[in-house]
Amino acid sequence: MRCPAPRARQDPEETAWRGAQPPWRRSPSSSCAPAHRPAHAAPSAPPGPLGGTAAEAAGAALVARRAAARGSDGLGFGRCPEAEDLPGPIRCATLRVPLDYARPDGPQISLTVSRIAATGARDAVRQGALVHNPGGPGASGMYFPLVADLPGWERIAAAYDLVGYAPRGVGRSAPLSCQDPATRAAGPTRVPAEPSPAYKRQRLAAARAYARGCARRAGAALPYYTTLNNVRDLDVLRAALGERKLSFTGASYGTYLGAVYATLYPGRVRRMVLDSAVDPDPRRIWYRNNLDQSAGFERRWYDFRAWAARHHDTYGLGATPAAVQASYERVRDAVARKPAGGVVGTGELRAAYLQAAYYDDVWPDRAAALAAHLRGDPAPLTTQAAPDPDPETAAGAENATAVYTAVLCNDASWPADWETWDRDHTELARRAPFETWANAFINLPCASWPVRERQRPVAVGVQPERLPPTLVVAAERDGATPYPGALELQRRLGAGASLVTEAGAGSHGVVGGRNHCVDRHVERYLLTGATPGWRVTCAPHPEPAPVSLDDRAASARRALLPPVV
Repeated sequence: MRCPAPRARQDPEETAWRGAQPPWRRSPSSSCAPAHRPAHAAPSAPPGPLGGTAAEAAGAALVARRAAARGSDGLGFGRCPEAEDLPGPIRCATLRVPLDYARPDGPQISLTVSRIAATGARDAVRQGALVHNPGGPGASGMYFPLVADLPGWERIAAAYDLVGYAPRGVGRSAPLSCQDPATRAAGPTRVPAEPSPAYKRQRLAAARAYARGCARRAGAALPYYTTLNNVRDLDVLRAALGERKLSFTGASYGTYLGAVYATLYPGRVRRMVLDSAVDPDPRRIWYRNNLDQSAGFERRWYDFRAWAARHHDTYGLGATPAAVQASYERVRDAVARKPAGGVVGTGELRAAYLQAAYYDDVWPDRAAALAAHLRGDPAPLTTQAAPDPDPETAAGAENATAVYTAVLCNDASWPADWETWDRDHTELARRAPFETWANAFINLPCASWPVRERQRPVAVGVQPERLPPTLVVAAERDGATPYPGALELQRRLGAGASLVTEAGAGSHGVVGGRNHCVDRHVERYLLTGATPGWRVTCAPHPEPAPVSLDDRAASARRALLPPVV
């Protein structure tokens, strides 16, 4: 896929619907947008035909018409602020949108946007803007224009302006914060392999405190960080770019954003690539999706252990997945007694090895770090797992967590009683212990979320008109967004949706340099609109070679699309 995941200062109990921010995108955290309603009040008005209220739908239409009337020059692209850390050819702008679409002339927020113009190389005909959302929710796409210089993107960059943006709440787009980044737990943190009743009570209290912090710091803006508003913002961005129809790529949560957009605005879809699909079934948004994800991570954790076992001669971690698990547990017990480098405890260890359930290109480094620690050398593990002390990194991680939490909690109803959470996760943890409780605790603020009325998830696929051809891409063993979600998304998008499957692979985020077969289908679709058929399969990309830390320099990695989450 991509660059190795950065070592952001993250909660060790962190889930993976959202991941670390790209290393070149660090954003300060600050208070949210102007307040004008009580923090505990969600919008209440007659429902719209598909999602939200009729007033919100009308307000969104008005804002989009105004944006289109100003023309693409209305965004005023210019030199990017230094804080974005983007090179000169990329230009930046801000897009004004209402905090509450039911009040289109009420308090406004600004979203940051980045763009690099189509190169026109080899006399390519410009096809408009290609907008990208990398997922999360909580990740910024401001870096997206950088892919113009990556191998395999030349023809797409010749035909499209590549447009990234930071969704509401993210980075400098009305940044959302739920706690002071300086108060986030610093390493080492101690996370039990099996949570005791006392530890569960501690995490429940922390989740309630975190939810209160979101309400206190965001104020009346809190209910307006939702997928529905993200979709409305995306449509306003389309109009402001001067595009009659949207060409879009979305990864992970970005696939759900794209699917909801296609449901609300089917006539405005031009081309849409949805990579590593979230299951859009309203019954699974979001509580059950996170249960599915924990089971998916367990399968992918097995894949890592099986790979390490096949390379026992290199790493010495054991010749079976069970033996590799035992090696991991020995390291876990060791850092529980004596944190690696004084900063890597069991929490940091699990957060670092969660990345192995996301991306197989980190497998050699993670296996080598375990091997080194068992030989008495904690330095590689410390390098890979230690919290980043940079205050900007801490602020970016806190901001990403806040947006992730607010959007998922606002989007749908969650069980309010701890007994349901405890029962469901206790049962799941018996067969999927690796990440189940960590996932539960990071999402637990949604049980006591201080917004009275949550959104009702959009019934993706009930759009009133036929969609143009769309392209869904998925890895068969993806843990973060399990493969059944791609099948469900294709079914709901209808007969024009094509599914490209990377068989036998599981890295999260398929598009962008790892699998040439997949990338050929994506490039052809974006350039011509032609899909490869109802369902096609690509062979898996090669597994990473076993490279020890001593000779890792011999392993040349390709330049890939930056991280999706």
